[in-house]
Amino acid sequence: MSLNDAHAFAFSLATTLMVAIVIFKAGDGTASVMPANEYDGDASAIIHEVDPFAP
Repeated sequence: MSLNDAHAFAFSLATTLMVAIVIFKAGDGTASVMPANEYDGDASAIIHEVDPFAP
């Protein structure tokens, strides 16, 4: 998924599920998203974190 698509998807998930979402670089170089509490990968792979409760 492209980085623009990943950001759009992450914002949509964060506001729908009301959980923090991380955008990370997958092993093949593409961007992917998942809930922050489920991410157990390398912290250096995280590109951005979307928190729906942040001001």
